[in-house]
Amino acid sequence: MITPENIVRHELIGLKVRIADSSDKEILGIEGRVIDETRNTITIDTEGNDRDFVKDQCVFSFMLPDSKKWVSVKGSLLVARPEDRIKKKLDKW
Repeated sequence: MITPENIVRHELIGLKVRIADSSDKEILGIEGRVIDETRNTITIDTEGNDRDFVKDQCVFSFMLPDSKKWVSVKGSLLVARPEDRIKKKLDKW
């Protein structure tokens, strides 16, 4: 189960996401589903268009599937290959 405390260590593909903050103000508020993830980027399907966003430059808000609550995560916490990030031990963030 994905919670606000463990979302950084979970699989993000399939989650609903929006850009809550970014150094590029033109992408604020973009919303869609995570369809892919690399070490430095997240690919979001935005109404049929797949767009890549640099993790380190954004704050992402993810909707938790069970509670339908939005959780904001700094992209810098997500910078790692997905399979390595899931294993990584993080202090309270």
